[in-house]
Amino acid sequence: MTRRAQVAVVGAAESSRIGILPEISQIQLHADAALNAIADAGLRISDIDGIASTGDSPEVVADYLGIKPVWADGTSVGGCSFMVHLRHAVAALESGLCSTVLLTHGQSGRSMIGRTRPSHRSDSLNGQFEEPYGAAGPPSLLSIPVLRYMKTYGLTEEQLAMVVVVQREWAALNPRALLKDPITVEQVLGAKMISYPLRLPQCCVVTDGGGALVLVKADRAEDHRQRPVYVLGAGEGYGSPMLSQMEDFTTSRAFRTAGAAAFSQSGITTEAVDHLMLYDAFAHLPVFALGDLGFVKRGEAGAFISDRNTAIGGRLPMNTTGGGLSYTHTGMYGMFAMLECVRQLRGTASAQVPDVKISLAHGIGGMFSASGTAIFSSVRSWS
Repeated sequence: MTRRAQVAVVGAAESSRIGILPEISQIQLHADAALNAIADAGLRISDIDGIASTGDSPEVVADYLGIKPVWADGTSVGGCSFMVHLRHAVAALESGLCSTVLLTHGQSGRSMIGRTRPSHRSDSLNGQFEEPYGAAGPPSLLSIPVLRYMKTYGLTEEQLAMVVVVQREWAALNPRALLKDPITVEQVLGAKMISYPLRLPQCCVVTDGGGALVLVKADRAEDHRQRPVYVLGAGEGYGSPMLSQMEDFTTSRAFRTAGAAAFSQSGITTEAVDHLMLYDAFAHLPVFALGDLGFVKRGEAGAFISDRNTAIGGRLPMNTTGGGLSYTHTGMYGMFAMLECVRQLRGTASAQVPDVKISLAHGIGGMFSASGTAIFSSVRSWS
């Protein structure tokens, strides 16, 4: 059966600068990325009638930019919010609720300029039932599932270190990456321990930056400045807001649900995917995603990465910017993953992979509490 994509990305851009930017506020990062993406599409601000954002709400970003939307989405489920925004925007465009959607992200994650600091609530579920036992914050919480994964499947510390090694090799090809120097397994294992088994290089960098996408109905895509990139499928999934309530520490229900929905909508299988961007706030998250999305059997992802299948020249290139571990991580990383998918499919990436036709971005929100998956293609019709 031949399928045709109904929505396309026609504009894609990051903020003009990414890194440590104490002189730029969060709303300015939103605006800079948004204006860059709108210009990339060859459009004007007045052409935008739909907007989605998080961190700063869509009505705030719209007002700052002078956009008058008839549709908005402020879904905020952590770092995968942007994959979820994409899915919702596709539905809005297909149903005629709007004609041109801007998905925007800006975050002063490192410098905290103009950013509302997250409040700590002792009466929250996590505050009542997890923090009293010493599990507070992403490093200590997200290190718990990987310990069970290691015990169940024999994932080694060396294999987990190889995630960093391989992604640093990709980062060396990216002029905008924060960390570019080569690193070895021995150096990773000898680095400062943050929360066992995660050492400092296995935890994401902390940066400031932004990114944005512009989407339209596929019938209009060829009218824009850039080569369109088509949305084949998108999915979202959710689990408990408390990590302690995961059904199984070796797999994420949110990951499985989001991935299955995206593949079902696209009608393709993992064999058709040429390039991956898997959220890597910590080194084990791509290990979970490779298994939960079906690229390898559960438990085999550590060896798959150690055997350099995801490295330069490997059969499934992954995180080709250097990812959150080496490139950038503003706090919510999902937008940057999707932007690299678009660049790869346009053929404009810094570390361009040959013959990419289908690229997948996958994200996590919270402590495995949410997930989003998006599948993109360089062609509109496929079988």
